[in-house]
Amino acid sequence: MLFGKTETVELAVEGMTCHHCEQAVKRALEALPGVKSAEVSAAKGKAVVKAEPGKFDRGAAAKAIEEAGYTLR
Repeated sequence: MLFGKTETVELAVEGMTCHHCEQAVKRALEALPGVKSAEVSAAKGKAVVKAEPGKFDRGAAAKAIEEAGYTLR
């Protein structure tokens, strides 16, 4: 359960094809500072991140997604 306020950020992610891909991106995003949760869909090609307000760093997210083997559009 999430407590307190959060901001929601939707990201377009390229290269995901399966559940394994979703889990890799989810783990990469949830390891970032300020991120409370991430829901990832390969079918939709997106990730929806819940983060502490003002703490989400899109550049860090892009790097984490790239290191997991995918691309942030």
